[in-house]
Amino acid sequence: MSGAGGPADVSAGAGPAGAPPESARPRVAMLTREYPPEIYGGAGVHAEYLARELSHLVDLEVLCFGGQRQDPLVAGAYGVWDALGTDGKGAALRYLSVDLRMAEAAEGADLVHSHTWYANFGGHLAQVLYDVPHVMTCHSLEPLRPWKQEQLAAGYRLSSWAERTAVESADAVIAVSGAMAEDVLRVYPAVRPEKVSVIYNGIDPEEFSPDPEVDALAHYGVDPAVPYVLFVGRVTRQKGITHLLEAARYFDPEVQVVFCAGAPDTPEIGEEAKALVQELAVGRQGVYWLEEMVPRRSLVQLMSHAAVFVCPSIYEPFGLINIEAMSCGAPVVASAVGGIPEIVVDGTTGYLVPFRRSSDAFGSPADPARYARDLAERVNQVLASPGDRSRMGEAGRQRVLERFTWSAVASQTVDLYREVLSGSKSV
Repeated sequence: MSGAGGPADVSAGAGPAGAPPESARPRVAMLTREYPPEIYGGAGVHAEYLARELSHLVDLEVLCFGGQRQDPLVAGAYGVWDALGTDGKGAALRYLSVDLRMAEAAEGADLVHSHTWYANFGGHLAQVLYDVPHVMTCHSLEPLRPWKQEQLAAGYRLSSWAERTAVESADAVIAVSGAMAEDVLRVYPAVRPEKVSVIYNGIDPEEFSPDPEVDALAHYGVDPAVPYVLFVGRVTRQKGITHLLEAARYFDPEVQVVFCAGAPDTPEIGEEAKALVQELAVGRQGVYWLEEMVPRRSLVQLMSHAAVFVCPSIYEPFGLINIEAMSCGAPVVASAVGGIPEIVVDGTTGYLVPFRRSSDAFGSPADPARYARDLAERVNQVLASPGDRSRMGEAGRQRVLERFTWSAVASQTVDLYREVLSGSKSV
């Protein structure tokens, strides 16, 4: 793997010293499915903030899915081809129909940069059409998300093909963690190690900072005087929501449990989660299931006052949500998977929970009951010590300030662009 953008370099002091002269600014087309206001996951947050910082360093235009935006950085936003079906394979084809339009619109760019399989194929097509470098960021890998087959059916083969085609042909691959880089090289052995660079996700520590106000808690009915455990994430097998709901049965009965749950991947996983929530609510008070999209200010407030933030993911290449919680001063209990151990320092900013995979296709825990109890044990350990909660929260905030900033991410990304454009890194 390339040392450019390595983990040790992502620090608050590594930001850009100033915008380069116009003559030195490459024209970059960023291709992404998610972009404000249509954001539903960490990859969208990444695209939003990276674009903002990159715009100071390069001539950037964003090409994205969805409706037209007022954002001056957005050069084009595209809807899917409605003539295609709406089942799994139809959905995958619809996404690729947007890639065709984004590839056409990328003409004139010096370099294209794509995010997630939804847009990777558009970046690959632009690379072929215009003979320009393609940089792609791997936020996850389709072969390591087999539960997506429940959502896309035969379309999962198409999404996997699109990702493989793009990653094997890209001029440079950005992995959002060291663990993600290892996964890229293991899953796609045709990719040469020198093409892969590690550049962490970042955060705006001013936006995600401890908020003393409690009006958002009152809005959702959460009692600020009673400690609560917080989860934020999509209702998908990847995020481990069902395992957390099992673990919650063993939490200290005096605490509240707040789930900020995004839209489910499938109706089945949604119904399964709701059934577990109803069962949990029968045995304890203070269970809150927030299905609506929680505004960012409210989310920051919920994180700021959480006694413990829990991330039970079974697959997490980076885990941006953890640095958001840490930046708000919340101690984090998280599964030791993917890039999370590169974020959460066990015993210092929270606790890591060991995770041993089973041999099933979904990467489920080998012993689900044990995993649930281990999660609960660590959560209860934090809850039992207000002093540890405060110490871990402060340490987490400091770690974010020292290691994870968007200005540093953008600076490293532009360094990689220049390396690619100079021809020193290529297929």
